[in-house]
Amino acid sequence: MTLRIHALFHTDYADLSFIKQWANAHNHPITVSRSYDNHSLPALDSFDWLIVMGGPMSVHDEDQHTWLIAEKRLIKQSIDAGKTVIGVCLGAQLVAHCLGAEVKPSGVREIGWLPMWLTQAGQAHPLLQDLPKQPFMVFHFHGDGFDCPKGASIIAETEAWANQGFIYQTAKHKRRGTWVLAWQCHFEVTKESLSKMVSNGNATIQNGLKEYPETVQSPDEILALGDKYIEENNERLAAMLSRIAASGNK
Repeated sequence: MTLRIHALFHTDYADLSFIKQWANAHNHPITVSRSYDNHSLPALDSFDWLIVMGGPMSVHDEDQHTWLIAEKRLIKQSIDAGKTVIGVCLGAQLVAHCLGAEVKPSGVREIGWLPMWLTQAGQAHPLLQDLPKQPFMVFHFHGDGFDCPKGASIIAETEAWANQGFIYQTAKHKRRGTWVLAWQCHFEVTKESLSKMVSNGNATIQNGLKEYPETVQSPDEILALGDKYIEENNERLAAMLSRIAASGNK
């Protein structure tokens, strides 16, 4: 089954990365909107999956980024229509916000390759059976966090923040074999995209090193650890995406 994937970008550097590789390998066409660059948003019936990517802004920055209003409307409409919606970092926060959960500063910055582990709900979930049961390293770049949306299951946590991801599914999603999946972290980074994120976020990283040295790593450390962990995290993401795709084919 061919899936029409539409992605919402919020910067020039936080792109689909490995998700694009997975989609291309499975012949799923991709379209993109850059609302910050005055792109129009797609019609609801023109895509099957909506992927909401990261960015440096807050979900509450509508005064500075008025395009957030229309994006939130599209995300909510997509969820209500029973479409698969995947949120990454800011994208996860936007999805949580659209589901009525509070999004706020977590009180700490997590920037770098940090250990994360699945909750009991995460370990039991059919979409996540290819993820380790023990803590594993994944790339983080965030300071805000979300509460658990009503009806969702929190699937992962770290020492610094308990809500690192959630899965949500309505009765309409169950009938269609679709899901809402949100991750604060970045399984999708490749060597190239990680380098771009580190370069563009260097000021934030340097400030974070001063304020939160236990949870923020230097650019050199981030890039070096990326060589060690990127491939296995891309494989984990591929497994999750393939499980979502297969659930809609039943």
